Amino acid sequence: MTNKLTSVLFVIYLIALFWIILFKFNVQFSYMGNTRSVNLIPFNQPLVLNGKISFAEMILNIVIFVPLGIYAAALFERWTIGKQLFFVFLISLLIEVLQFILILGAFDITDIITNTLGGIIGLLIFKGLKRAFGNSVKAQKLINIIATIGTILMISLLLFLKINKLFMFRM
Repeated sequence: MTNKLTSVLFVIYLIALFWIILFKFNVQFSYMGNTRSVNLIPFNQPLVLNGKISFAEMILNIVIFVPLGIYAAALFERWTIGKQLFFVFLISLLIEVLQFILILGAFDITDIITNTLGGIIGLLIFKGLKRAFGNSVKAQKLINIIATIGTILMISLLLFLKINKLFMFRM
């Protein structure tokens, strides 16, 4: 039962992740842009607000990918940490490629780096919980409790923002 719940929560997380990053909370394809851009130089084009570099986007990228690392460690426990990390990297790469192909945003190597860093933090969190609890089943149960609460809160927040037309990440 624990693995099934984790799998369901993981799918919900992935749907939300793709919706947040690709569609910026929108459901209409009319939002698609009309230009494609690629940044292959890490940390070359940070967001500048009022003349100062804003690290908020990089921090948010890290934070939003922490759960991916946790889920990768919990669901693919038989994989080596290298394979789990590669999985996180591939999801990040897929999102960046889709942004470029669908003209929904830029392909940015900085995003791949920060997203993967978030995944690494998630992997380490799960490994730490596993060590603290002595086994992965107890760690996964705690993750499921936190993820269930987090999923309910996230869906509630997203619905609230959508219903009230309050978009936090309007690009």
